[in-house]
Amino acid sequence: MLMEQPDPPRPDGIDAVQGLAYRPGYEQGMRLEGLAWLAQVDRETLLTTLRRRLPRVSDHAWLRALCEFVAEHNLVELDEALVSSWGRPWSGNLPDEQRPEYLALLQMHGVGAPERIVWETFLSATRPSQNGIRFRCWDLLHRLGGRNRLIELVSAETESDSDGHPLLKPLHAAAISFGTVPWNREEVLWIHKLADPSRADFWESAEAATAAISPERRGALEIRDLPIVAAAATHRPELLAASSGQLYTQIHRRTANQRHFREQDPGFLPGKDLDHRLSSHRDQLTWGDLLAISMALEALDAPQIRAHVFHFADRDLMDETTEYGGIIDLDEAGRFNVREFPPRIRVHDRRFEAPQQMFDAGYTGLFHFHNHVEKHRNGAHAGPGAGDMAYADNTRANCLLFTFVDENTMNVDYYRHDGVLVDLGVILRPMTTQRGG
Repeated sequence: MLMEQPDPPRPDGIDAVQGLAYRPGYEQGMRLEGLAWLAQVDRETLLTTLRRRLPRVSDHAWLRALCEFVAEHNLVELDEALVSSWGRPWSGNLPDEQRPEYLALLQMHGVGAPERIVWETFLSATRPSQNGIRFRCWDLLHRLGGRNRLIELVSAETESDSDGHPLLKPLHAAAISFGTVPWNREEVLWIHKLADPSRADFWESAEAATAAISPERRGALEIRDLPIVAAAATHRPELLAASSGQLYTQIHRRTANQRHFREQDPGFLPGKDLDHRLSSHRDQLTWGDLLAISMALEALDAPQIRAHVFHFADRDLMDETTEYGGIIDLDEAGRFNVREFPPRIRVHDRRFEAPQQMFDAGYTGLFHFHNHVEKHRNGAHAGPGAGDMAYADNTRANCLLFTFVDENTMNVDYYRHDGVLVDLGVILRPMTTQRGG
């Protein structure tokens, strides 16, 4: 009816047609015909509507059709909206090169353009209100692969160019100082915290430590590796010269004949299981992982660390309102140190809610840790569950888990993102505090 009227459309008519982009209940062909008409009579309203609504479309069929419409009408003004939509996960794990947003950008701009447009969108997203799209672009750039290329792009940005960008300045500093950049949102925040002037001493020590390793290793570092490398330079400098094979062999010798326990009910989706054996993760363990595990074993050799861990677990055992957790780091004298942090909220005896103060300490700490000590014979729950692994995926921290298997023995697990889990064996309560014998 609107299309047949000889007079220009009234505002209520324009509103009705632009609603075809996001209001459910209309047949797809009608929606596309209405939007095509709107492109002729009020292009700016169409662009404004699609700019706001396209990134929120969750109906896969309509999103495909809408992206095809954008490409067919060469609506290049919607590049940012396409990138914003593309940055959101697609249920079913559709490859990024098959996403309708990618195909629309490819059709409008040509081969190689989608990746370039994502980077340009990231650089141009400088307003406070664009925080969401900044992080979606960063995540998307990693999904598209070419991490080394991304590090090169960040490194190439000058400090003056990055001054007005909320994320770029610390990313540039990390790329220059450490040869690496964050993977996800939490790691971006991590680098922001490390770049604060209050942590200048740590930054300098980490920069000096990473400069001493080979370029190949340096390029493979993650943010979680920085405290480990800095600590090794202070505490065990000979480890920095060790190869992955040498570190693996040393760890294998330490853990092969140990008693091992595993979580019997981790809560993962049916069909998913995590192997806790060192050998099962050999191909996934990075040099940084092996260095971290070596440092963990070194820390647990210290009687004062084991005494503190057991004393903390004893108090945790008596508290049925929460699990306990904290950070293992180095103190000012370069000694291993256990730091306790009360939970943010108390939920129940099989959950620990880390407070912000723990994250603040963890930015320069070696390991996040928590306990599974609901009872002394708790070997059936010796290992991270689904929630623990989700925590590791989100924070990308190096994590340790301590579990009572009897009154004087605890199992220790090392784990991090992407399902890497290594059972380090058991530790014994130091004899000076050992109970029952």
